[in-house]
Amino acid sequence: MLTMHDVLKARRIVAAHLPPTPSWSYPLLDEAVGRRLVVKHENAQPTGAFKIRGALNLLSTLDDDIVTYSTGNHARSIAYAAREYGRDATIVMPAHTAAIKIRAVEALGAKVVPHGANMADAEAHGQTLPGRLISPGDEPALIAGVATLYLELFERHPELDTMVVPVGSGTGAAAACLVAAAVAPHCRVIGVQSASAPAAHDSWRAGECVVRRNETRIDGLATGRGFAGPQAILRAHLADFVLVSDDEIDAARRDLARLAGTQAEGAGATALAAVHQRPDLLGEAVGVIVTGANATELELAPAS
Repeated sequence: MLTMHDVLKARRIVAAHLPPTPSWSYPLLDEAVGRRLVVKHENAQPTGAFKIRGALNLLSTLDDDIVTYSTGNHARSIAYAAREYGRDATIVMPAHTAAIKIRAVEALGAKVVPHGANMADAEAHGQTLPGRLISPGDEPALIAGVATLYLELFERHPELDTMVVPVGSGTGAAAACLVAAAVAPHCRVIGVQSASAPAAHDSWRAGECVVRRNETRIDGLATGRGFAGPQAILRAHLADFVLVSDDEIDAARRDLARLAGTQAEGAGATALAAVHQRPDLLGEAVGVIVTGANATELELAPAS
């Protein structure tokens, strides 16, 4: 099992590549939700998302060329870290992946292999390719790297009593649980996922990893199964887990743009969607993680 020793080691590695990201409150956003929110801006990372922390930590331990599968942000983070460490990276992405996301990965020097209709198809194809296969969820070093963002947040804002974290594979929520249990045991960690791809939510409630439909249009949440590594941590520490609709996520993304001047992709706005939907679960000082900024052209189009 991961410990805070792993997180502290990861912080030294991540800090050699990345500065801390900012965390701010916005009066208009606070007014809209009736409490103080602290927004952690992982959308400010050079790849536009939090996953770069885990990739830098994991690849620092590997000498192999890399194969992985992703809908976008994990792909981009692995490509960035592979370039930093001089590794070759091959990323399998579902065939329908937005062209801008493929170009962003290729621009970092990775090879993209479009394949299949969803993450399950991409994973199966990745298993046939030469190289060290990296799971987007079941890699402890990924979780330890991601945990550095929560260490930054609690060091700056020890008063937080609730943390709301979007969940795809679950690495972010698992990392939040790990750090909160060690340095802020008073803080409740709430996971949130799209109701159109509820595998992690249902796995947590069932107490075992399950497979579920994956019909969400929110790329960063588009996973169809639970991942054992994150789920083990979530079962030990997560306070609650809620589902929101894709439409609620889109509305929260617009709120971040209007009230906080913040561009977020769908997954990056999912925590705010849960704040709107379930205020009964929240305290007075709430951490909201904007996990990424990599919105597609479709997400950025005006609402009809």
